[in-house]
Amino acid sequence: MGVVRQPCSTLVVLGVKEIVLDGRVVSYTIKRSDRAKHTRLEVREGTGLTVVVPRSYRLGKIDELLKGKARWILRNLARHVWEKPLSTARELRSGDTVPYLGRELRVVECQAFGCALSANLAQNELVVSRESDRERLDLLLERWYRAQAVEVIKQRVDRLVTRLGLSYRRIIIRGQRTRWGSCSPKGNLSFNWRLIMAPEPVIDYVIVHEVTHLKELSHSKRFWKLVAEECPGWREHRKWLDEHGAELNARLVPQQ
Repeated sequence: MGVVRQPCSTLVVLGVKEIVLDGRVVSYTIKRSDRAKHTRLEVREGTGLTVVVPRSYRLGKIDELLKGKARWILRNLARHVWEKPLSTARELRSGDTVPYLGRELRVVECQAFGCALSANLAQNELVVSRESDRERLDLLLERWYRAQAVEVIKQRVDRLVTRLGLSYRRIIIRGQRTRWGSCSPKGNLSFNWRLIMAPEPVIDYVIVHEVTHLKELSHSKRFWKLVAEECPGWREHRKWLDEHGAELNARLVPQQ
């Protein structure tokens, strides 16, 4: 009776690298396969993006491949890695805490019949008034976050562009799920309202990043040099977003 040999694994991990896709830093693992005939991309929860290449594939071509598939990669990362499934997100209740500028605020609810809906910051509490339980608490807070984002982010952008002698067309606050900010070729600056939950140095990094695009639209060496001049700790702040971004996205159920 012959010996049955188990097939050995043909996948070899070559390393982990990073690439910037549409303003988002994406980490990916490179694996070489003896059996693969074509390059393939895999996005899985827990492991993120993996690039599997055949033995003869030139690794220097990977960046070009990923940039060509940027939309697919970001969409699938958002679906499987960055976002917490909505089915597991519990609706916010009075007594819960929510992040704001890097600190936790306790939500205190009070019913105010005949009064306008409102949310007011008082030290470490966020006091929310609503007339009935039919008004979703998390949706009311999202409106408050958006209003705060407009005020806080615009003030910081205006201060920075004035000092740098730059100008922008307008600021847009959005609810995009895969980006914290963007700058269009026309000079429009867009920011994710959830950014207001992050610590202030992290917010400032994203603002510096997008305002720098008013000078240098691409992520060139000159771009990162300019970012470093304004924000020396940008790598640390970018890492914070990579590690905590999914948590911020899951703190409030998205508005329908």
